[in-house]
Amino acid sequence: MRVGVDGSKIPHEATDTPFQILDRAKNYGLEGVYFRTVLDVSPTLDRGLLAEVRQHADDLGLYLQMGLAKVNPYAAAEAPAVRRLGDGDYTHGMIKMMEASSQAAGVTDLWVACANYQKGLPGYYVFDRFRTDAPWTDQLAAIEKFLKLLAPAAREHGVHMNIETHEEITSYEVVRLVEAVGPDVTGVTFDTANVVVRGEDPVAAAKRVAPYTRATHLRDFVLGEQDGVFGRVFATIGQGVIDWDAVLKILHDANPDLPLSIENAGPTLHLPIGLDDPTWTALHPDLNSAEVAEIRRLAADYAQKVDRGELPSLQEMREAGYDGEKMVLESAVHLRGALERLGIASVGSAL
Repeated sequence: MRVGVDGSKIPHEATDTPFQILDRAKNYGLEGVYFRTVLDVSPTLDRGLLAEVRQHADDLGLYLQMGLAKVNPYAAAEAPAVRRLGDGDYTHGMIKMMEASSQAAGVTDLWVACANYQKGLPGYYVFDRFRTDAPWTDQLAAIEKFLKLLAPAAREHGVHMNIETHEEITSYEVVRLVEAVGPDVTGVTFDTANVVVRGEDPVAAAKRVAPYTRATHLRDFVLGEQDGVFGRVFATIGQGVIDWDAVLKILHDANPDLPLSIENAGPTLHLPIGLDDPTWTALHPDLNSAEVAEIRRLAADYAQKVDRGELPSLQEMREAGYDGEKMVLESAVHLRGALERLGIASVGSAL
């Protein structure tokens, strides 16, 4: 299990070329890069450039993963670049991205997600799950239909569309989509910190998605209140509440070669989890009482560690600011330590 990084979050990603991002990951002692979409590598799908990036990753001994875009037709308007690629046809744009990734870059495990995080909107409206113009059940039906529309091209090119456990969707729903469309063309990108926003215990969620997980976004979190609202805040891996030994063992048992991609993020984003709100729970038909109890236990455990001075409070985390490089390196050290405790080989070592 090689430890790498999300190419859209690695420090300096906004100004670095794909080659520089790969070099930076290598210099950090990491073993791969998961570019969020192929358009992050080449907005024009330049096949010569994609082949060069593939070769550079190979020369550095790094794994290379990429992605497509959102697969929710209700969110397609938020990705105009994909529609332009398809000369006005969003589906054709996605297929062109699929073809370029697989044929030019040799990447066949491709990220997809079902919605965007709606930054700046109040309360639950940051999640497309709570849209009133498009009920979530309608969105799920449209997502499944669109994935099935893309499935023949995915089969032709040997591609897996790996659905992220993003903030708006439950792991139950992701698994149902994979099984409905077919695990021969779909899989899971397991984001360890997102599932709690949907009322799920990360260890239990790992068990659900592990048989289909082909990519990861790994990050930790803590739980607490902000302005009287209970929610999640990102933390460096090993400095939050996730049981990494348990999660990694589950993932390894299902896929021993699974790349472990750190998705670093700052401690400022507090997302609400309405465990006691009937409006929230009504939109979570799969909510499991045992997992809700575990989330409450994790929150209480974190509060106790803060009281004992073992971990910083939410306020202290924010005041300390965000150091992306430090977060990536410390996260890598903790992941490798967990792998070592489990007796799982890891190729590299963080600097």
